Amino acid sequence: MGDDGQFHAQDDAVNFSDTPAEAWVALIFFWALGLTVFYQFFTRYVMNDSAAWTEEIARYLLIATVFTGAAIGVAKNNHIQVDFFYRHLPHWVCRTLSVVTDILRCAFLGAATFLTWQMMERLGSYKMTIIDLPMNIVYGICMFGFAAMFLRSMWVAKVHWQRGYSVLERPESTMQDIA
Repeated sequence: MGDDGQFHAQDDAVNFSDTPAEAWVALIFFWALGLTVFYQFFTRYVMNDSAAWTEEIARYLLIATVFTGAAIGVAKNNHIQVDFFYRHLPHWVCRTLSVVTDILRCAFLGAATFLTWQMMERLGSYKMTIIDLPMNIVYGICMFGFAAMFLRSMWVAKVHWQRGYSVLERPESTMQDIA
């Protein structure tokens, strides 16, 4: 409230400089998904002649949005976690569990990237159901998402190692606390 009795709100300056590249890619997929679903709605309910391709493409765009967007969660290190035991166990146990968690996360995402590559090789020239495009486009985007998550998880593990603690050990800390 100001001296004049009115409520005055002022927005902070918008700064996109720390936005990860994966976020922009996910935003592009999200807008493409939104436009596709709008087109589907328009053709179905306004034109009364539904476009058959929109449902399949919307499904694949949703997959692309999720896989690229998941890399943002890894970069910010804010995926779901249970930190109950970290509050009650001795420090050395918490530190060991935190390092093991970082190693397992990196190993899982690296393995998922590799397995997606292998699956793409086996699919070969398999086509989408309605659109005459290779399914490897979809799996390539999934592999890109896994690879981005893997690289981001390696970076997060490095930051945790350098700081000497992780978000699991100190939930009040964030990846933006890096000095």
